[in-house]
Amino acid sequence: MIPTINIFTENIYDKWELDEKELIDNANVYLDYYLSTPEIYNNSCLHNQNFDTLVFDILYCDSEKTHTMNRDYRDKDYPADIITFAIFADSADDEKFIFDGEINLGEIIIALDKVEKNAQEKGWTRERELNFLIAHGIMHLLGFDHQTEEEYNFVVNAQEQALSKIKGF
Repeated sequence: MIPTINIFTENIYDKWELDEKELIDNANVYLDYYLSTPEIYNNSCLHNQNFDTLVFDILYCDSEKTHTMNRDYRDKDYPADIITFAIFADSADDEKFIFDGEINLGEIIIALDKVEKNAQEKGWTRERELNFLIAHGIMHLLGFDHQTEEEYNFVVNAQEQALSKIKGF
């Protein structure tokens, strides 16, 4: 069963006009890939859950906003390129909330000025870097972290595989 996926986006960074529909379409492709890959799905927060709809938000902003959020919510005093609030994945099993078959995975916050800087440093397009971070954020929403080198390699490999489903990445 392929669930209904509802992704809501907002861009409050006025220096980069995004094609939000295209980014939502791409995020759907990444999530579809993750859900159809047993090694990912079976180790995600969705495994053994009964749902028919997945929801999450993406906020595009600047690094000043991610710095404030990092400081206020994570006790980290620096700007981040991406922050995820994995509502469902981070909840205890007895507190996971599914309402009418819908799971709210959480929110991804991406600092577009950091995306531009990272892309320049890596020598690829800002669009590729942005999509790389969207794919990364979705992995976090599914409950994956990268505290060890093995976890990091798994997450990055999954992201690269997901990006390969989009022409040009």
